[in-house]
Amino acid sequence: MTLFLVLVIVAIVLGIIGVVAEGLLYMLIIGIVVLVAALFYLALHLRSSGRRRPLR
Repeated sequence: MTLFLVLVIVAIVLGIIGVVAEGLLYMLIIGIVVLVAALFYLALHLRSSGRRRPLR
C-alpha cells in the first residue's frame, strides 16, 4: 500500500507541475499515466489479497 500512496503523490505532483508550468503538458500526461498505473496496482493488490486464505 505504500507503493500505491507514493505513486498517487507523484501523479498529483506531476499533474500540478504540468498544469501550472506553461509548455509542460507532457508532465500532466505522465502524471495521468502514473495515476492509472497506481490504480492498476491497487486493483491487483486487492484482488490477490482476497485469495490468501490459510489452509486448515
